[in-house]
Amino acid sequence: MAFHEVRFPDNISRGARGGPERRTQVVELASGDEERNASWADSRRRYDVAYGIRRADDLAAVVAFFEARNGRLHGFRYKDWADYKSALPSHAITATDDQIGTGTGSQQSFQLAKRYTSGAQTWVRTIAKPVAGTVRVALGMAEQLSGWTVDTTTGVITFTTAPAGGVIVRAGFEFDVPVRFDSDTLDVTLEFERLGSITAIPLLEIRR
Repeated sequence: MAFHEVRFPDNISRGARGGPERRTQVVELASGDEERNASWADSRRRYDVAYGIRRADDLAAVVAFFEARNGRLHGFRYKDWADYKSALPSHAITATDDQIGTGTGSQQSFQLAKRYTSGAQTWVRTIAKPVAGTVRVALGMAEQLSGWTVDTTTGVITFTTAPAGGVIVRAGFEFDVPVRFDSDTLDVTLEFERLGSITAIPLLEIRR
C-alpha cells in the first residue's frame, strides 16, 4: 500500500458528485427524546466520478488510472471542485486566509489547516496535500516571501527561524483530497464507438 502523488484527471473530476460525510449515532428514547453522539471527530468525503465521463477517451483515461493504482490498493490526489482552496470560491487566495498556529519562539513547523466557521462553531480540517506553487504564508498580517518551506506531501510548513511567541501564523493555499478507489471493480459500458460509461466510480477520502 502506498500513496501516489498524482492527481485524478481534472476534466473528469469537474463533473463528479460527492462531499463530506459524518457518522452520528442517534438513539431514540421511550419518551421520544433523542440522544446523539458523534462517532467520528472529523468528516470523511465520498465522491462518484462516473458523472464526469463524457467520451470514450475519458473512459479509457479512468481505466488506465484505475489499473495504475491497482484498484483500491494505492491512494492518490483528487481535486474537489466545490472545496479546493483556503479562500471563498469567488475570492483569490491570500497569505492571511487561515490561521494555522501561534508562534512559541521555538516551534518551527506548523500543519496547514482550513477552518469552517458557522456562528460560534468552528471545525478545523487538516490539509495534508497542498498544491505545489499555491501556498502563501504570513506572520501576523505580513506576508513572508521567504524564510519557510512547505512539504506538499504532508502539508507541513517549516520556518528557518521559529516565529516569535504570540505571533499568529497564517496561510493561504489550494489543496487536493487524498483518496482511493472504493471498489476493485469498474463496470464499463461502451455504448457507441466514441461514447462510453461506467456505472459508478466511488472514491473515498483517506484519513491517516
